[in-house]
Amino acid sequence: MRKSKIKGSSHSIRPIESGAPKWVKASPEEVESLILEMAKKGLPPSQIGIQLRDQYGIPLSKQVTNKKITEILRSKGVAPEIPEDLFNLIKHTGSIRRHLEEQPKDMSSKRGLQLLESKIRRLTKYYVATGRLPKDWKYSPEKASILVR
Repeated sequence: MRKSKIKGSSHSIRPIESGAPKWVKASPEEVESLILEMAKKGLPPSQIGIQLRDQYGIPLSKQVTNKKITEILRSKGVAPEIPEDLFNLIKHTGSIRRHLEEQPKDMSSKRGLQLLESKIRRLTKYYVATGRLPKDWKYSPEKASILVR
């Protein structure tokens, strides 16, 4: 039996109630305009959510606007062309490739790169099937090297 699963149940849980909390005074239009401003500055959706929470006191944009941040960005036409999780994985492979150029004998990093690239291929397959990426989109190491620099 895994003892690590038995101990500790402390973690944050999102509120059950639907709708915006009573103390949030921002209207849905204001939240959408804030999201668009931050997206135009170049922030990814996760950073937009963090800034809404920390600077503007909006815990979840979905509670206020009934849409997720990426849905709002897609409807306004400013969503990133590559989903954020895939983008971060590709960026990570670029930094590992740069490390392997300097340290070619680092076999554990080489194996980690193989695992990351297989994860990218699986995620790409999913996004192409769901229509979030074009049918002809392919991952290539050149894309990773461009994103890192």
